[in-house]
Amino acid sequence: MSRTKKFVYNSATTALYQIILMVSGFITVSVVLKSYGSEVNGLVSSINQFIVYFKLVEAGLSSAAIYALYKPLAINDYKAINEVVVAAKKIYTKSGYVFLLLTIGLALFYPMFLTSDSITPLTVGILVLILGVNGALEFFTLAKYRALLTADQKTYVISIASIIYVIANTFIIVFLANLMVNIITLWLVSLISVILRTLILLYYVKKRYKWINYKEKPNFNALNQRWDALYLQILGAIHVGSSIVILTVITKDMKLVSIYSVFYMIIIGLNGILSIFKTGLFASFGDVIAKGEVEILQKAYKEFEYFYYSLIAIVFSISFVMILPFIRIFTKNVTDINYDLPLIGVLFVLNGLLYNIKTPQGMLVISAGLFKETKLQTTIQGAVVIIVGIILTPTLGIVGVLIASIISNIYRSVDLLFFIPKKVTKLPVKDTLYRMIRAIISVVVIWAPFWFININPTNYVSWFAYASAIGTYALFVVVVMGYMYERENLLSTVERIFKMVKR
Repeated sequence: MSRTKKFVYNSATTALYQIILMVSGFITVSVVLKSYGSEVNGLVSSINQFIVYFKLVEAGLSSAAIYALYKPLAINDYKAINEVVVAAKKIYTKSGYVFLLLTIGLALFYPMFLTSDSITPLTVGILVLILGVNGALEFFTLAKYRALLTADQKTYVISIASIIYVIANTFIIVFLANLMVNIITLWLVSLISVILRTLILLYYVKKRYKWINYKEKPNFNALNQRWDALYLQILGAIHVGSSIVILTVITKDMKLVSIYSVFYMIIIGLNGILSIFKTGLFASFGDVIAKGEVEILQKAYKEFEYFYYSLIAIVFSISFVMILPFIRIFTKNVTDINYDLPLIGVLFVLNGLLYNIKTPQGMLVISAGLFKETKLQTTIQGAVVIIVGIILTPTLGIVGVLIASIISNIYRSVDLLFFIPKKVTKLPVKDTLYRMIRAIISVVVIWAPFWFININPTNYVSWFAYASAIGTYALFVVVVMGYMYERENLLSTVERIFKMVKR
C-alpha cells in the first residue's frame, strides 16, 4: 500500500474518530453537568489529569518504539521488529505496576486534600481507582500494539477500535446518568467499553502480525532514546495539563476547574479535528527521513505547512467568533456557576491558535527522533507554564493559567521556527515565518467584522448555520491570501487533495 493511500485511510478514520470523540465529549459533559453538577464534573476532570500524569511512567517508550520500528518495518526485518516489540512489552509491564501503585496512592491521599460538602472522601477514592483502570489496561495489553500499528502506518485500525469504544462508552454514560445512578456505578460500568477496544486490537494484531514472536531476545538498545523522549513527553504533559492541576492545588475550587474543563473541552475538540490532518504523517515523514529522501521531504513539508496554516486560520477564526455562543447554548441549563465569560473564551482560542501554529515543526521533531536535541527548549517551555501560572493564578484564576500557557507557546513557536530548518528540512526560515504571519493576519481579517456584529444563536442548529456561513467567508479569505502569496503551494495542495479523494 502506498504512503498516500495509507495517509488517506489513516486520515479518513481519524477524522471520523475525532468527530465522534468531540460530539461524545459534548454529550457526556452536558449529561454529567445536568445530572451531577459542576462540582462532580470538575472532580472527574481533575482526577483524569492526575491519571494522565501517572501515565508518564511509560512516556518516551511509545515514541522511542515507534521510531525504532520505522527502519525494520521499511525493510521487512522481522527479527529486528520482534526484538523491539518484546523489549517494549517488558518495559510496558514494569511501567504498568508503577502506574498502579501511583493510582492507589492518589486514591488514598487525594480525598484528604479535597474539601467538599457534596462528595464524600470514600467516593473520591473509589473514583480514582476506577478511572485508573483504563490506564492500567493500556499498559498491560494495548500499548505495545499501538506502537507497532502506528509505526506501520496503520493508525486506522486504532481509530476504528477507538470509535467503537467511544460510542459504547457514551451510550453507557448517557443511559446511566439519565437514570441518576450513583456516579461510582456509572464509571464502573463504563469500563466495559475499554475492555471491548482492547479485545478488538488484540484480535487484529494476532491475525495480521502472525510472525510476532514474544520469545525473541529483547533489544533494549533500540529503545535507548526512551529517556530523552520520556523527558520531552513529561514536559509536554506538564505544558498541556498543568493548568487544571494548578487550579486544583491553588484554588481547591472544583467549580472553577469545571469552567476550565468545559472551555478546554472545545479546544480539545478543535485539536482533535486538526490532528486528523497530521496523524498519518508522523510515520510517513519518519519513513522519508529514515531513507534520506531530502527533496521529497522538502516538497511534502512545504505543502503540508502551507495547508496546515491555512486550516488553522479557518478553524480558529471561526472559534473566536463562535466559542461564546456555543458556551451559552451548552450551559443554558446549568445554574450553579456562570460559564458566560468572554475574556476566558478569547484567551482559550488564542492559546489554541498559538499551540497549533508550531505543530508542523513539532511533528518533525518526533518523526526525526530529535528528542535529546530539544530537551533544553522544552524544559524552558514547561518552566514558563508552571512558574508564571503559580504566580498569576492566586489573583487572576483561570486567566492567569491561560496567560502562562500563551507565553510558553510563543516561546516554543519561535524556537522551533529556527530549529527545524537547521536540523531537518534545510529550508529557509523566512518562508515559515511569512506563513505564520499570514495565518495570523487572516484570522484578524476574518474575525474583525464580528467585533461589530452580534451573533446570538438560540440552539445548535442555528449555531451551526452561523458557523458554516463564517467558515465559507473564512475559506474565501484564506484562498485569496494563498493565491496572492503562495500560488504554487495552493495549486499543488488542491491537486493533492483531489488525488486523495479520487483514490
